[in-house]
Amino acid sequence: MPAAFSLAVYTPAEMDEIDRQAAKITPVATLMEAAGWAVARAIKQRFKPCRVLVLCGPGNNGGDGYVAARYLQQAGWPVGVAALAAPTGPAAQAAARFAGVHVPFSVAEVQRADLVIDAVFGAGLSRPVGGPVADVLAAARRVVAVDVPSGIDGATGQVRGMAPKAELTVTFVRFKPAHLLYPARESMGALVLADIGMPQSVLRQCSAQMWHNVPGLWCLPVLTPESHKYTRGVVSICAGGVMPGAARLCGGGARGAGAGLVRLAAGQAAPAYRLGAPGLVVDDAPLERLLEDSRRKVWVCGPGLTEEEVEAALPALVAAKRTILADAGALSAYAGRPEGLRGVSVITPHVGEFAKLFGAPTPDPVAAVRAAARLLGAVVVLKGATTLIAAPDSRVALNTHATPALGTAGSGDTLAGIIAALLAAGMPQWDAAAAGVWLHGEAGLQAGAWPLAEDLEAFLGAARVKATQAQNIFMKDNAISILPGGSH
Repeated sequence: MPAAFSLAVYTPAEMDEIDRQAAKITPVATLMEAAGWAVARAIKQRFKPCRVLVLCGPGNNGGDGYVAARYLQQAGWPVGVAALAAPTGPAAQAAARFAGVHVPFSVAEVQRADLVIDAVFGAGLSRPVGGPVADVLAAARRVVAVDVPSGIDGATGQVRGMAPKAELTVTFVRFKPAHLLYPARESMGALVLADIGMPQSVLRQCSAQMWHNVPGLWCLPVLTPESHKYTRGVVSICAGGVMPGAARLCGGGARGAGAGLVRLAAGQAAPAYRLGAPGLVVDDAPLERLLEDSRRKVWVCGPGLTEEEVEAALPALVAAKRTILADAGALSAYAGRPEGLRGVSVITPHVGEFAKLFGAPTPDPVAAVRAAARLLGAVVVLKGATTLIAAPDSRVALNTHATPALGTAGSGDTLAGIIAALLAAGMPQWDAAAAGVWLHGEAGLQAGAWPLAEDLEAFLGAARVKATQAQNIFMKDNAISILPGGSH
């Protein structure tokens, strides 16, 4: 299976459709056999032989559990199965092939086991887990989950009622949103994505709208012998008179990410910026005059700006039809009236800023960020433990490549500069935002346990090298790859 397809993230409903189409080519029992074998293999690789209890639901998730039980028993592990209800369909065939011990679905049996395999409910769960089922799951000391821990909503990442904390989760074919979204991600433990022989033709026919954000989903611009500062791109930043540090951090992010030239439009506040980094050009001319330069296509508006400064600058940038990244002060200035941001290309709110603009995100964060992107006609980057990057056409990238240490003042200003640099280099807006988020995360990982925002720009060069190496490997492994937006 080409690795390109492994970047796709499918909802449970989309995976159900894939399963239905696949059944026309490959019997469900064959895929179930491969799934159960993958679960057993992952367990044998990570645990020593011990007493195992497999909790099986009546559907295909339970069927995977019966197959895993059979393979572990054949390997000499002491295994028992506890069925929540009688298996149906292909799961009944899998259950019939397990010749081991059957025990009651009870707290007492779980407490006797060293390791519990949770194959009760899959990612398509539509109701909360409670009552005796929740009691049984809660009694497990060590859990391996099949697909997702029971109680996890696979589409939204929310916990429905109760869900056990797994040490290992084995899922199949493609990740689902819950594997990458919080709070569900905290219940997954180590994640294994197993290839079970899903027909490649089926995956080609089922287009995705959601993707795991890694190099290869996008490709960074490449320098050529003829590259110069204007082909690499000019980033212009509206610089205010109250918080000059934010604009400087934004400029550092842009320079570190590869911008050919970074200019701070400081106006009367220019003297406050001229003792900063020598590579930053500080302009004191009025904004209207600066906009006469057609080479200055990409602008950042918001970091360090007051609401008054935003309202003086942003409408002029929109009227001039520039590519605009709006962050920080620009988001605060239009709290409760997001239509004022129409005309910008990218916004980068954290959860608090998003809530002030659009209202608090619903329990389905993907739906919320998609709706915001459609409303503005802009790419929306919702920053968080998993950062969501949504395009107006409903494409969404989920970024997990980061560190909590990025939660420090000024880190978002650096991110704004990184994305602006990629926009200035000619990357499409959604690609630039997704790539910028990944590079920001990689710089944070390389900067150590407690980086300051001003530390990040020094690691962006190394982050670009790592991203380029990863995308080159990806493209080599996928000579012909179908990616979002039709990139090849």
